[in-house]
Amino acid sequence: MNLEILEDRQGWYEDYQANWLRHYQETGETLWKIYQRPRNTTAPSGKAINLSESRLVLITSAGSYLKDEQTPYDAENDLGAYDIRLYSSSTPLNKLAYAHTHYDHTAVNADPQVLVPLLHLDDLVSEGVVGELAPNVISFMGYQPDVMRVLDETIPAIITAMKAENAQAALLVPS
Repeated sequence: MNLEILEDRQGWYEDYQANWLRHYQETGETLWKIYQRPRNTTAPSGKAINLSESRLVLITSAGSYLKDEQTPYDAENDLGAYDIRLYSSSTPLNKLAYAHTHYDHTAVNADPQVLVPLLHLDDLVSEGVVGELAPNVISFMGYQPDVMRVLDETIPAIITAMKAENAQAALLVPS
């Protein structure tokens, strides 16, 4: 069975343009009470895997990036940032910064593992629960109100990165 990632894609986009985006363009205000969240009646899924024999890639929407090496996300853009960053799964957590203004950073500042659980994943690999961790983390800024851009830009970039990592499984940690 071939399921769409988003059911009624065109209907969602028409509503987005006519309501939330039009209001934003006219007022500069991000009025979330009129934002129509995408909804599916059936969840897309794939075949089952044996996680203990698989390479897992960590995907985080924390807006994390290497603070001394990578350009931050455009966190102040009310229309979102749709690009991704890759960094090594062995990156020390104190080398990361978080360019994302749409969540409270108190928890991630206190313990980065709440959004980038690399040490916990290393433990799961050591215990044999996960076969291995992919060499790189895939990060993006989760504030992306235009679902069409998520479907056409962010998801394809993530899939391309996952394929380059030879990952059979992914753990998405949302911010």
